Amino acid sequence: MQPLEFFKLLADETRLHSVLLIAQEGELCVCELTTALNETQPKISRHLAMLRKSQVLLDRRQGQWVFYRINPALPDWAKQNITHTLEQNTALVQPLMSSLCSMGDRPERAAACCP
Repeated sequence: MQPLEFFKLLADETRLHSVLLIAQEGELCVCELTTALNETQPKISRHLAMLRKSQVLLDRRQGQWVFYRINPALPDWAKQNITHTLEQNTALVQPLMSSLCSMGDRPERAAACCP
């Protein structure tokens, strides 16, 4: 992954928010991101597909759910940028986390994530 491609991907608000939420939670499914970002499923899926195609995210299937996580093979500089952005922008992430944590019927994997 080249820096220009990485930063162009994250220049979009939906993709940036998705990556930050996934980094915060470890992994999330489309329905969780749809709730947290207050966006439609097709829009979220389209953005996740771009992030997956560029190998920023990896996905895995668990029953009816498809979960997305940060690709551990990302270059260190890219992972550090995600981590630093998450740590330094709690005011950006907190409202999204509040929306996520208020979601009912979350997948079982996430049942204990929100205190």
